Amino acid sequence: MFNLIILILLIVIILINLCFFITMKNKKNWEKMSPFECGFNLINFPRNPFSLRFFLISIIFLIFDIEIIILIPFIFNIFFINSMIWMMLIFLFLFVLIWGLFHEWYLGSLNWLY
Repeated sequence: MFNLIILILLIVIILINLCFFITMKNKKNWEKMSPFECGFNLINFPRNPFSLRFFLISIIFLIFDIEIIILIPFIFNIFFINSMIWMMLIFLFLFVLIWGLFHEWYLGSLNWLY
């Protein structure tokens, strides 16, 4: 048992070192390999403010992404549960989502032109 643990640790150390030597970053490729998010370089200018518009779009994306996660069990259970209450719950959930989508549209949050 102890020999197996030593063998596994040895394999892990060899793989980590191999990965390190394969992916060595050169000074000339540092700019190409550095992270670039939200339209500015985070290493040189960490205190630059980012666009509030970008933040709003990301929050809307997260809300509608969670909406899809909630709708998947509804879709799978629609064939197994034939209840009127279940259908009303699905329609109420979809109504709230569509109302929220129209509200965001009315406020101009979904307008990409400005």
